[in-house]
This record gives sequence, structure tokens and C-alpha cells, in this order.
Amino acid sequence: MSETFEMVAKTLYGLEEILAGELLSLGANDIQIGRRMVSFTGDKEVLYKANFCCRTALRILKPIYHFKAKDADTVYKEVKKVKWENYISLDKTFAIDSVIYSEDFNHSKFVAYRTKDAIVDYFMEKEQKRPSVRVNNPDLYINIHISHNDCTLSIDSSGESLHKRGYRVDQTEAPLNEVLAAGMILKTGWKGESNFVDPMCGSGTLLIEAAMIALNIAPGVHRKEFAFEKWIDFDQELFDRIYNDESQEREFTFKCYGADISPAAIEIAEKNIRSAGLMKYIDLKVQPFQQCAEAPNPGIMVTNPPYGERISSRDLLGLYNMIGERIKHVFTGYKVWILSYKDECFDKIGLKPSEKMKLMNGSLECEYRCYDIFEGKNKDYKKALNEEGEARPSGFERPDVAGKHSFERRPDRPSDRSSDRPSRPNFKTDRLDRPDRRFAAAHAEDDSERAPFVPGKRYFGDDRADGRPARKDFVAKRPVKKRFKDDEVFGDKKKFGDKKFGDKKFGDRKFGDKKFGNQSFKKPFKRRDDDDLDD
Repeated sequence: MSETFEMVAKTLYGLEEILAGELLSLGANDIQIGRRMVSFTGDKEVLYKANFCCRTALRILKPIYHFKAKDADTVYKEVKKVKWENYISLDKTFAIDSVIYSEDFNHSKFVAYRTKDAIVDYFMEKEQKRPSVRVNNPDLYINIHISHNDCTLSIDSSGESLHKRGYRVDQTEAPLNEVLAAGMILKTGWKGESNFVDPMCGSGTLLIEAAMIALNIAPGVHRKEFAFEKWIDFDQELFDRIYNDESQEREFTFKCYGADISPAAIEIAEKNIRSAGLMKYIDLKVQPFQQCAEAPNPGIMVTNPPYGERISSRDLLGLYNMIGERIKHVFTGYKVWILSYKDECFDKIGLKPSEKMKLMNGSLECEYRCYDIFEGKNKDYKKALNEEGEARPSGFERPDVAGKHSFERRPDRPSDRSSDRPSRPNFKTDRLDRPDRRFAAAHAEDDSERAPFVPGKRYFGDDRADGRPARKDFVAKRPVKKRFKDDEVFGDKKKFGDKKFGDKKFGDRKFGDKKFGNQSFKKPFKRRDDDDLDD
């Protein structure tokens, strides 16, 4: 029986539940959810599968030693207790990464230096030789995590972050993180049972992740390497078996449709899609969203519009107002999922969300909202759902970071595949001894053979034909400042020679007294900015 050990999967805030479900389906045990992490136990096969198959994991750590420390010298002494020859040989290289959440340790780099010193001194005392330190692409990644006085020493089995899938060859200015994109799609529950639409697709990350989910292609299939492949106990035969296993892949009979206003973005998206071998499953168009006139049915929309970091506030609110108008009139019958971070943007959409949840996009705390677009009245729609026995979601609650969670294992989907299914591309890597994967031929096909959004119909570009008059700008006159005559003080007449502010002289008031006694004055008019006059 293979040895089981503790592991930790790191992820983005808000995706912990999704990651836990992925790990359960791979055979992980003792799953516990924390903040931006999920701990679990398993054997070497689970470790390899977690790296190769988890769409929402950033990296997989294998803890090797737990201890307590209040200063860097104690860290040094404890790290020297580890039998490092079990993890690295003298001719290999290593690097240290430190994460510190403690008032007792002021500098994370100093902790990393002391950890490095402990490993070097361990080998020098035993072998009079030492492994070298290499910051980039070392043979062993070592992680030390300190929370208050609790220290965990781990080895990183992933190497480069797992969001770096390997298919991206070009990118737009601010591409969506692949782990976040996959998590957004998995949170919708979509698995390829309908069309998928992203009308503001940018470099195509959501489209590629959606197609890979629909086909159930492992996210790690395009990566050149994982850090565990350089470990002393690496099992090449086991990993090759996992890498070449296509039994869980499935057919995708619908399409993913992407559009963007920028021709440059569509060109970049096409490069990335071709690199991923998914041209057969994704259609692209250069189209502004406001020209969208038809949508393929059945379908789901998931999109990540601009947030305002590179767009003016007025243009941003106008954009979201247009998004709301388009989805209400074009995407009837859809579930529309939108990621943004400003409440005023969501307000401009003008629809009540059926679900909303917090997600982090880089340093921005965003909201991910779902809108059910239906015909008729809301009460009729809810009544129809109740008659069908369809449970309405109650919204998303953040998981208890300390509690255990149990998950039901989903039944395996049938792996039948038609004989005309294209095979996988032949990935050229530096692992020359690895047998060729059966995913050997590109999915790409000639662009002329790609179907439009809806065969025989124009999807975008129809001119407005509803006869609606153009919007009238606000034309009210600006308030004019009222001017008073010299012999008036707010309506009260004064005689020549009377003191302006009553009987009190200017120099008679004591320090601290009000300058004009107890008399208060109101402004004769209220000044309004230009922006206040816009409707």
C-alpha cells in the first residue's frame, strides 16, 4: 500500500469550495478548507493528479516538518533537524520562499536566509560539500510558512504557479488569471451542456478554459514541467500513466463564442486558442457588444467587462448601462454571469441578481453576479421553476475557514467518444523519454470552416430599427446667482449710516466670539457642478 501524507493546495479567495470538490474527485481524503487554501491527505498519485488536473489550484505544497519558533535563530536550529538528503542531493540546486504572518519576525527575507544557512550548514557538516542556491528554475523549491509562532516547512511540488497553463503565447494589457477564469466557470455549474458566450473576450482566457472544461481536458496538459519531476523519489511511470489517461475526456457538441471590440485582442485570442488546439470549438468575431442582435440558444454568458482602471467613470457607467440593455433584449433564457468590482456599475445594469459572491481579481475585491434573463414576469418565472421542482440558489456564503467540509463524489461521466474526434496535439517538451501522448493532432481547422454564431443569420451588426428617438440631453438652465442692491441686507432696509451688523462694532468682540454675533446667513443660491446636471 502506497504511503499517504499531508498536502496543502493554495488557491484564490472565493474558490476554496470549488478546489475542495476537485480534490475529492481525485481521491483526496481529510479535506479541510481554510482561507485561500485547502489541506488534504493522499498518496503520490493524488499529488501528481492534483497538479495535473486541478483547475483552481495555484500550487500544491507537501509539508515535511512542523515546529514553533519566536526568532530566526530558532528557525535555523529546527530546519537543521530535517534529513535533507532525503529531498536533495549535493549536485542539485534549491531556492527558498518565505511567507510570514507574525509580529516576532519583521523580515521574511531574513527568515529565508536563515533557512538557507541551515540547509547549507547541514550538508557542510556531514559531507563538506553543499548544494547550490538558484533563484530561477531550481531543482527543489522549499517553502517556509510562519503564522504567529507556528512554522511549517514544505516542499513545493508545482514550481511555477499552476495558473501558467502553457497555452498562452500572447496577452492583452490585463489578462484574466487562468485559475480565476476556471473558477468563475465552475461556479456556474456549466460543464458543456450548452453554448458558451463571452462578448468581451479579450485574449480569450474564459473561452479556452470553458472549452477545456467542456471537453474535460486536464489543465496541465500544456505545461512543460512540474517541480515534482525533479524530486529524488519521482515515479516516471506513474506520471506518464496519469498524463496519457484520456478516459475522462468527453464530447462537446456545442460551441464557445467570443467577441471583442478590439481587432488586436481578437488576433491575440486566436493565437492562444490555436496554441491550445481548440480552434474547432471556439468562434471569434470583432464586434462591439452594443451591436449584438442575436444569441445562440441554449446558452450561458460569462464575461469580465472593464472595471474602470483604464476607462473614465462616465464611459464606464455608460458601458454597464449598455450591457444591461443588451442582455435584457438579446439573451433571453440565459444565465448571465458578470465579474466587476464597483456597485455603481452593477446598478447601471438595472437587474436584480439571483446570486452574488466575492472573488479576488489580483488586488481588487470583486463581486461575481448571476442574472436570470427570462421572458414575462418574475413571479411567473419563479412559479414555473417551483412547478418543475427546481431549487433556487440561496446565494453564496463564505465557507467556515476552520471547519471540516464533506463533499459528495460525483459519478464518473461516460467516456465514449466518436471515431471522428480529433486527437490531441503532439506537445514537444524537454522530456524526451516520455511516451507520446495520444492527444497527438491539433484541433485546429481552417478558419473558413468555422460556423458563425447562428448558421444563416447575422449575429451582430443590425442597425437600430425600432424608431426610438435619440436621447435628449438635459437642457435646463443653470441657476443664476442673485445679486442684491447696495441698500438691501437680505430683504431688510437700512438707513444710511446704520451699522452693517447691528450695534456691535467690529473691534468689540472677544476672542472666541462669533464674528457676526448669533445671526446666521443662508446662501442665496446653491452652486451645482456640471456633472450634477447630467441625467
